[in-house]
Amino acid sequence: MQALSLPSMLLVMEFPERVTALRKERGLTQQALADRVGVHVLQIRRYEGGTSQPTLDVVRRLALALSVSADVLVFEKTERDPSEDLRLQFEAIDQLPPEEQAVVKEVLESLIIKYQTRRWDVSRATAKAAAATTKAAPTKTPTKRTAHADR
Repeated sequence: MQALSLPSMLLVMEFPERVTALRKERGLTQQALADRVGVHVLQIRRYEGGTSQPTLDVVRRLALALSVSADVLVFEKTERDPSEDLRLQFEAIDQLPPEEQAVVKEVLESLIIKYQTRRWDVSRATAKAAAATTKAAPTKTPTKRTAHADR
């Protein structure tokens, strides 16, 4: 079986796996990445473990530290390529005055964060439910009743 290259692997990974793969590809330890991003190493561990989600500002700093665009970290490849309709809308936005572009950007960033948070919450709830169903419920072993116990 042929191993996937890192760019190919990034297409099918979730955010925690993307951060880990990019960090390792760049030869960075979790501590080195934390230093570059300006967060505690425990926070990097949480991001990579999928137990915490970074703020938009931290995503930006992670992207800079890993030399990728933020969309590579946050979105799957299929989510990054705009449809023809969106591409045309982006071109129209590009024609707006800078102040209006800033408003559109803020709205889009808010919607993206909302979507990612909802998707992360659903993934986390699904993982918790799966873990709960795999845990065996404690079973009671029947106690032996003897003739003496009935007296």
